[in-house]
Amino acid sequence: MLPSETTEALRPESGPRRVAILGSTGSIGTQALDVVARALLDDGTPRFTVVALSAGGAHPELLARQAVRTRAEVVAIAHGDAGDLLSRIGALEPGYRPRILVGPDAATQVAAWPVDVVLNGITGSIGLAPTLAALQAGSTLALANKESLIVGGALVKNAAREGQLVPVDSEHSAIAQCLRSGRFDEVDKLILTASGGPFRGLSRQELVTKTPQEALAHPTWDMGLMVTTNSATLVNKGLELIEAHLLFDIPLDRIEVVVHPQSVVHSMVQFTDGSTIAQASPPDMRLPIALGLAWPDRVEHAAQPCDWSRATEWTFEPLNVRAFPAVDLARDAAKQGGTHPAVFNAANEEAVMAFHEGRIGFLDIVDTVEEVLSEHMAGSELSLDAVLDAEKWARSRAQERLQKKARLRD
Repeated sequence: MLPSETTEALRPESGPRRVAILGSTGSIGTQALDVVARALLDDGTPRFTVVALSAGGAHPELLARQAVRTRAEVVAIAHGDAGDLLSRIGALEPGYRPRILVGPDAATQVAAWPVDVVLNGITGSIGLAPTLAALQAGSTLALANKESLIVGGALVKNAAREGQLVPVDSEHSAIAQCLRSGRFDEVDKLILTASGGPFRGLSRQELVTKTPQEALAHPTWDMGLMVTTNSATLVNKGLELIEAHLLFDIPLDRIEVVVHPQSVVHSMVQFTDGSTIAQASPPDMRLPIALGLAWPDRVEHAAQPCDWSRATEWTFEPLNVRAFPAVDLARDAAKQGGTHPAVFNAANEEAVMAFHEGRIGFLDIVDTVEEVLSEHMAGSELSLDAVLDAEKWARSRAQERLQKKARLRD
């Protein structure tokens, strides 16, 4: 299943690649549509055709504009009204009437649509069912929804054929590119780079009073609320560590995290002879998105390259595990296996929302995740039902602990 180990992608025989974009109104989805709009084949024809779009439903006007611009066959929303969406589309282009899907399973239906590539840009573990649907339908899955792989684990890996799953996270896209430099048995370790987020260099004590507004002030990346907060706590890097372990079949103790505040070196692979291969480019998600859509080919001018005519400096720092224990906590959850990663992710999602609602402090986020994990007893068999049950338990248990923390703050 590793894209680095296959020389042929699951390509259409001719013409543009048919693409479905899940989470089209989010950060990944909007950038993906920009990539699609600018990507042309040598003869000037479009490299990609957007066949299907899905979104949560919070931005119906944007979704309507995306539908009209791409003339997608099907447009799906998890929450909303089909008539309202069709009305918005009709007001923009009266002669265009795509098929409209509405409901919690709408994204899963879109993921199973007959396309060449499904880009899963949904945030959170709700992306698991669409991930499995895309793999079962035989499409290449460009995976930006790391949570679905993390909580699904073996379920996702067993569903994927070789070359079918292509990472879109900038770190894992970087590793996939670096792995082309050697054989699998020549890999010594994977090195994930972390920006350090807005609180890089601060002690645990200095983090006590940090606010939601400060947590969202990421120095280099423009992301949504959940991912940006996870970057501030380093939970995101913990999730990426689990993702790298699952994607590339590298043992957890051979995956390191290093802080690189410039976010230009997106990750590295160290080989057994002492060589380290790094992938570098200015921070721009359009590059890994383009690779995810076109793998194993590159899309010309997907993003701007580094400017080597200007003096620059790249720095690397060890991770302060005392101030930011989330990476080690994620590593432990992955070692426990089973549904522990699902519990890690679900408890974190509940804690992040409580933080942004003003009910808990910044440090309470990861503390709550650790407390919930310590109580979890995973069964021996991993199934979709087991994952869903573990998530439900974790969210309930997290809420109980969050309520207690909130009362202590009052």
